[in-house]
Amino acid sequence: MFPMRFPFSVVILVVLASLTFSVAADQTLGTDGLKITKSRELAVNFLQTSQAEGGHWSSAEAPGITGLAIYALLVNGVPTTDAAVEKGLRLLSSYLQPDGGIYFPRSYHSNYETAICLLAFHAANKNGQYSAMIKNADEFLRKRQWDDSEMTDVSDPKYGGAGYGRGGDRPDLSNTVFFLEALLAGGAKQDDPAVQKALLFLSRCQNLETEHNTTVHASKVNDGGFFYTPAAGGNSQAGNTPNGGLRSYGSMTYAGLKSMIHAGLTADDPRVMAAVGWITQFYSVRENPGLDQQGLYYYYQMFAKALSAMGTDVVIDASGKSHNWRSELAEQLMSRQQENGAWVNKTDRWYEGNPDLATAYALIALHYCSEKLPHWKLANPFSSGRITFVFRSRLSWPETRETMWTAVPWCAPSTPMRGDTSRDQICRGTENPDVADGYVRPHENLWRLLTLGVNGVSNR
Repeated sequence: MFPMRFPFSVVILVVLASLTFSVAADQTLGTDGLKITKSRELAVNFLQTSQAEGGHWSSAEAPGITGLAIYALLVNGVPTTDAAVEKGLRLLSSYLQPDGGIYFPRSYHSNYETAICLLAFHAANKNGQYSAMIKNADEFLRKRQWDDSEMTDVSDPKYGGAGYGRGGDRPDLSNTVFFLEALLAGGAKQDDPAVQKALLFLSRCQNLETEHNTTVHASKVNDGGFFYTPAAGGNSQAGNTPNGGLRSYGSMTYAGLKSMIHAGLTADDPRVMAAVGWITQFYSVRENPGLDQQGLYYYYQMFAKALSAMGTDVVIDASGKSHNWRSELAEQLMSRQQENGAWVNKTDRWYEGNPDLATAYALIALHYCSEKLPHWKLANPFSSGRITFVFRSRLSWPETRETMWTAVPWCAPSTPMRGDTSRDQICRGTENPDVADGYVRPHENLWRLLTLGVNGVSNR
């Protein structure tokens, strides 16, 4: 059960004690925003330092991991001018193939790698410099969707899906999710034929018998959850039921739900309602339901993407307990983070024992946990060795200024700190002397900065 989302409160309470904050402006995120930001910063620093000299993460023959690392950095506010991002993007550009795909030449995962790389280039495409590459990659992916062009009949369970990309491959839900995400990033609309074909495949990956799913497995479990693939006899990583059904499990259920929403289904669609029902029954941030610790970090990023796409802040489970999913997920992630900023899954399946991959997944999840940090936005926080916050007032003012911004660097209580470039740019021209010279004096003056947007002092 997902309750209706309400607007942000306009009441702001900031309690300053030894330069720590307690913000009671929005109850959708109970976790201390500074803790989340620090966790993200540590993860970013880990990825920046774990990158190989050649620009890759883990292996030069695995652009999928490099693409995920770059994407994770970019969606968390790291600028495209960052040295690690620039180096990684140059390397990914070198994987561009004559057919438009972006993959290692001898790869068996050309579809997967192209989809991931497209997402990374889309996140970096601020000035249109990668538009042509994205367009070509989009065309490459479309040609490899299982459909009429592949001599696949619409009645075939493979229809509409995407696989890893090797010859004779079968489509699966995980690859189809990345395929669909890449198409939408490339500009596809919900009524795009490729998107609707993918939606049919998604429906056939759900344990729900409907007019959209009449496959042999549709009614054997019928719990609304999702499994890996209905193709080639069907497969679930969680195994089979005694009657030959394919067990639903967490990562695929959140992946399926997210993708159905992105493909245009609404909350009252029976497929969405069934998936939500499964989630409320098996809600967890401690395990990947159905697989325990296997694929946990992949699960976390799909969990966050799906619930964000739903537009819900609270999940009410089958027992009636309310869960602030952003806060609970963030706390769970932070409790598992290593001192060096990385994450590693001790249950090493699907390469999650690799800290580069697990950290990329976790950092993407934390990005979605940070969506509701009340009245805060990061302003190039990773452009220096410090964390920089931007405070935004959501109040409506009688003047034409409806929003005002103030940059606040986080520093030790006794240490005056010179502002970084982003802070100086935002604060240039301010009437407040505490930031005009590039310094912020702590304690009472930091309080004054935080309340600029409330008391009406102009930050022009």
